[in-house]
Amino acid sequence: MPDPAETEPQRDRPPPRLGRFILLAGALFALVLVAGTLLRLHARHQLHAQTLAAAIPTVTIVHPGGMATDRLVLPGRLQAWYSAPAYARTNGYLRRWYVDIGQKVQQGQLLADIDTPDVDQQLAAARAALATRTAQRDLARITTRRWDRLNAQNAVSQQETDERRGNFAASEATRHEAAAEVDRLETLSGFKHIMAPFTGVVTSRATDIGALIVAGTSAAQPLFTVSDVARLRLYVSVPQAYAARMHDGMVVAFTVPDYPGRTFQAHLIHASDAVDPQSGAMLVQLVYDNAENLLKPGAYAQIAFTFPGTGTAAAVRIPASSLLFRRDNTTVAVMDSSHHVRIQPIAIVTDFGTELEVTGLPPQSAVIDNPRDDLRDGDEVKPQQPDHPHGA
Repeated sequence: MPDPAETEPQRDRPPPRLGRFILLAGALFALVLVAGTLLRLHARHQLHAQTLAAAIPTVTIVHPGGMATDRLVLPGRLQAWYSAPAYARTNGYLRRWYVDIGQKVQQGQLLADIDTPDVDQQLAAARAALATRTAQRDLARITTRRWDRLNAQNAVSQQETDERRGNFAASEATRHEAAAEVDRLETLSGFKHIMAPFTGVVTSRATDIGALIVAGTSAAQPLFTVSDVARLRLYVSVPQAYAARMHDGMVVAFTVPDYPGRTFQAHLIHASDAVDPQSGAMLVQLVYDNAENLLKPGAYAQIAFTFPGTGTAAAVRIPASSLLFRRDNTTVAVMDSSHHVRIQPIAIVTDFGTELEVTGLPPQSAVIDNPRDDLRDGDEVKPQQPDHPHGA
């Protein structure tokens, strides 16, 4: 029979399975504790990395354009070489017109006739007055000669002779006045015939048969407009950045909506040599030989100026928005291969408005566009390439 003293400690000892379960639970708790600690450390590391990454500014990189040929396209307006409105110089009614819009006319060709009854009556009266003054002058001349002979014979006084001479001189002056009035009215009557001032095309007609013609008023409209379209003037305003490149004789190409896909050529003949302070542009005049009568005055045109480079071998093109203005000089921010900023001084050769031609910058440089004002040399940046590099 077993001893009770020996069996009592065996009843107090835990079963083997319970001990293994406690060990397994402890290990699992320790594993969860370690995993939680590692996750927290990893999250903290990620947050720190994200904070550092957010502190690095993202920049847009552009690459300078080379010395490609400049091409400037500007709007312009075609005008006739000569264009003259034909006004009436006398009052009346339009009797008849002989040409209409689109018809070619020669210099001196009759365009219209004006019926001028008032002027005709005044001319008839002036001619009658001239005849009267001529008769009075002739009588005064005969009388003066008679009194001169009588005065030579001492038959009349010198005073009476001088009076007759004065009457003759006054009659002569009155006759000249009447003749001048006849000449004026004849000239005015000649204005009843509207003539073409030069060879060209009738581009407007603003009258019709029976229309009242009132000359010499501010509201008077031209009866006709005659334009010489054998040559056309082409006016265009060129920005100041290109003003120095304009020279007489240069050939430019232009297009018009009338002939899509077709290019015409014009020659520069004059420039105003002055920049308009309001528009900042210089007016340039081109000429086009319109012998084929294809283009029309007043038409819209697009003029394409083509220029070679400035001749500066080290010059490149960058957007004007990439400039950094420092106290010492003009600079740009360039990103190196390690994504750090380098402040590069430059010199502006030509300002094209949205673009600049500069020196002191290698063509392979990665220029930062729209840089922040607080960007400093050595700062780390994160590049963001644009859809189309500059100068492509």
